[in-house]
Amino acid sequence: MKRLNCAIYTRKSSDEGLEKEFNSLDAQREACEAYIISQKHAGWVAVRDLYDDGGLSGGTMERPALKRLLADIKSGKVQIVVVYKVDRLTRSLADFAKIVDVLDAAGASFVSVTQQFNTTTSMGRLTLNMLLSFAQFEREIAGERIRDKIAASKAKGMWMGGNVPLGYDVRERKLIVNDAEAETVRTIFRRYAELGSVRLLGHELDRLGVVNKRREGAGGVLAGGNRFSRGALYTLLQNPIYRGGIRHQGKVYPGQHEAIIDAELWQLVQDKLAGNRQARTLGETADEPSLLAGLIVDGDGQRMTPTHAVKKGRRYRYYVSTQLISGARAQHAKGLRTPAGDIEVLVLDRLRAFFASQRDLSEALSRFDLDASAVRSAMTKASQLVEDWANLPPIKLRELVRTMVETITVDDEKVIASIKPKEIATVLLGHTCKLPEARHPGEIELTIDAKLRRAGKGIRLVVGGGVTDKPDAQMIALLRDAHATREALLSGRDETIDAMSQRLGINRGTLSAHMRLSYLAPDIVRALVAGQHPEGLTPAGLISLCKDLAHDWQLQRTDLGFETR
Repeated sequence: MKRLNCAIYTRKSSDEGLEKEFNSLDAQREACEAYIISQKHAGWVAVRDLYDDGGLSGGTMERPALKRLLADIKSGKVQIVVVYKVDRLTRSLADFAKIVDVLDAAGASFVSVTQQFNTTTSMGRLTLNMLLSFAQFEREIAGERIRDKIAASKAKGMWMGGNVPLGYDVRERKLIVNDAEAETVRTIFRRYAELGSVRLLGHELDRLGVVNKRREGAGGVLAGGNRFSRGALYTLLQNPIYRGGIRHQGKVYPGQHEAIIDAELWQLVQDKLAGNRQARTLGETADEPSLLAGLIVDGDGQRMTPTHAVKKGRRYRYYVSTQLISGARAQHAKGLRTPAGDIEVLVLDRLRAFFASQRDLSEALSRFDLDASAVRSAMTKASQLVEDWANLPPIKLRELVRTMVETITVDDEKVIASIKPKEIATVLLGHTCKLPEARHPGEIELTIDAKLRRAGKGIRLVVGGGVTDKPDAQMIALLRDAHATREALLSGRDETIDAMSQRLGINRGTLSAHMRLSYLAPDIVRALVAGQHPEGLTPAGLISLCKDLAHDWQLQRTDLGFETR
């Protein structure tokens, strides 16, 4: 008589009750062993190996015991698989087809103790397929019931499990505020609102020693207590649980737990996150961001797109009319290409001048019926903003520009910045101030008298108009540093600019700019020291204009907007 090795396979979907001395898996195995004994006359013998999958769904093939069983079938160790019911083996028709392929290839078969059929006949296969169809249907219906229950529970604001978020503990399946952790969460939100950057927030939390939630895992193993990754910070800052909500399928429902973050701070953080997403889309987060991307147009109303060119390893940024980029230059003679640094410096300087001018501010605020105390508060905030302007981080400047400016229009003779009065008032008075309707709607136009001129091999925006007569201390200091740099280099103490940079602790780019400025025409230097230079020409603007400036003094006078001397 031929010996037929029989493997008993058992499975239970949940791990509930598996710790008992006699559990569901034992009951299945006992029934299968009794059936094998009844077939002893046919040569059936139970193998000693156990193939038990406790706490695993029948809707997946990712089961350790099942994988071992299939491997033993392929190797010829098992000729018959015995199960209590066919749905213990699988609840998926697709998975069943895969298992049958393995059985057929090895010449093996399987038996269900409680369901009599023979898989070697077409009728037996039909019966089995029908049983599996109902098993799969039952599994899908159960899944739908579970999903519906979760949806209904979350709509009522119930927390349905998962990793407990930082700031909360779980008691009786409810989220309870953990006061110490809640203060950490508030710190994270407040610091992001101040910094406006998840990258900087991560560095700040590392400095403060703030770590993620410590948890006790399976078997009492402690997990967590690690530094925050950027992804984890993004998730935390957008988690509506901290505002007292429960998210499900894209909707947020009022939760049954207590909020940690108030509405004002939550909205401020969400606005900053949204603004940063837009900034990344517009390329503002690059090493040299385009401050005016999406705002700047030429005199014909054509969008000007940020672009760049690399020459000798150096990156030059520009704003270019869309029609020139699209290859329509032959059909359209008009279109501008202006250096990005020039226009950005001009716009920032003009915005600073706007905040410094009580007349301009009064005109903007007069569009709203504000009481005297609100106007005084706005003026005070504007003065503080002007004082801090030079030290504002780039991300704050970008936020101001995006908030205040509607469009920047550049043509051959001037630049016009159209700014929004309501947003200006909001910047100065805060988001919580409810502004009345403006008496005079529409933008305010700030005009900058600047002309596009050729400077050396490139095009520059040269500030025109009046001439100042007030010396600029920063301009004088810049020229003094420029000549000191040239004298230091000519002294021969340092063999290279890199060596000088290391000795003086000044970066190479700054030293190079100083060297270029040291070769300005003497009459230009005298005019700059005396304050008799074109109105609006700032130290930063001078450095930008001198990047491609000609060595010829006459061309320098023309390019920088000085009269011939």
